Amino acid sequence: MQTDTLAIDFGTSNSAAAVAYEGGIFRVPIERGAETLPTAVFFPTDTGRMRIGASAADALIAGEDGRYMRALKSVLGLPLLHEKRLIGGKRRTLSGIITEFLTELRQRSETATGLTFSKALSGRPVHFHSNDPAKDAQAEADLRACYLAAGFTEVRFLAEPEAAAMASHGLGEAEQTGLIVDIGGGTSDFSVFRSGDSGPEILANHGIRLGGTDFDHAVSLLHAMPALGLGGELRREMGQGLLPVPRAPYVDLATWAKIPFLYTPETRRMVADMVRLAVDPERMGRLLTVLEEELGHELAFAVERGKIAANGGNGAAQIGMGFITPNLAQEITPQSLDSALSDNRALLRDAAAETLRMAGVSPDEIGRIVLVGGSSLMRFVSDEASVLCPNAQVLHSEAFTAVVDGLALAARP
Repeated sequence: MQTDTLAIDFGTSNSAAAVAYEGGIFRVPIERGAETLPTAVFFPTDTGRMRIGASAADALIAGEDGRYMRALKSVLGLPLLHEKRLIGGKRRTLSGIITEFLTELRQRSETATGLTFSKALSGRPVHFHSNDPAKDAQAEADLRACYLAAGFTEVRFLAEPEAAAMASHGLGEAEQTGLIVDIGGGTSDFSVFRSGDSGPEILANHGIRLGGTDFDHAVSLLHAMPALGLGGELRREMGQGLLPVPRAPYVDLATWAKIPFLYTPETRRMVADMVRLAVDPERMGRLLTVLEEELGHELAFAVERGKIAANGGNGAAQIGMGFITPNLAQEITPQSLDSALSDNRALLRDAAAETLRMAGVSPDEIGRIVLVGGSSLMRFVSDEASVLCPNAQVLHSEAFTAVVDGLALAARP
């Protein structure tokens, strides 16, 4: 195994690295013997060394003082990427944090393989940002700059569904036209491909900025945030009548990438004023507790667990929120989950249909649909795929590693 190119799937929720060799693909054990690691970081308050992956989550769950951050990929292409914030006792930018993460990924890969990696082949969504070519180009430029700052001298990009098509080439029958449905943490990508003896031929790519973190966002706003006062009313400071509770803090609290930036004196003062004026101060007080005790990520994880439980079962599940107030929980059912995700479901259906249109392929011509990405495990994804392409066999690829496998194959000398 001799190569200087590392294949990297830098994902919104999870990341992986791999290299190809004559006998196959070697997925680098970058996390406690695992082939993937959460794309998350933790900076201890005492300016200790940054932790990544499961170690970052462990620090959060253990209640260590510090700042936990996730969904870093979602800020690529945005001004927020370059804003300096006090994190871990130092003023840092999110671009610098992504660079540190990629540096750690490179170093772990070199330690595990004994190789030196000067080049990277990175996956990228078809579109980082939907319907915004300028932001899309800026996002790739931002990610390229982070790779270069992390010690790579050359960076190439390959669309993630194309990589998944390469890895999934052996699934199903040969000489079929297929559809890759890659639902990740932050984006949903689609490729129409035609199988052949020499590999898949890509007929069209399409993608939208919608993924698992958006599903969590929708579930949180419908199920969890009402227990913290969303949908309630406030008394006016002066005069008669009531005002609706502002949605803005709840929208940010339901957004993985924005949670760390809510813990400011200004936001806490604003919410304390809302508690004072609230018609239901008990519920509103829970929001203040979340901000004062920095429980936003615990809440996001609880919502994610509730979403998964409702997706996998036939009965009601719960979003456990006892860390805010003892015994607090919100019910979530398969039916209420479907209601929360109905808009997202429509967007995915339309994006998949648009990909077929771009390829000049009718739905009846699709012989197989290959589901990729952790969020493709949501039941409605396979349901929509089957309705769109009624003749297709729906296949589940390696949900978390298909992209990095394809990247490794594409990076072979």
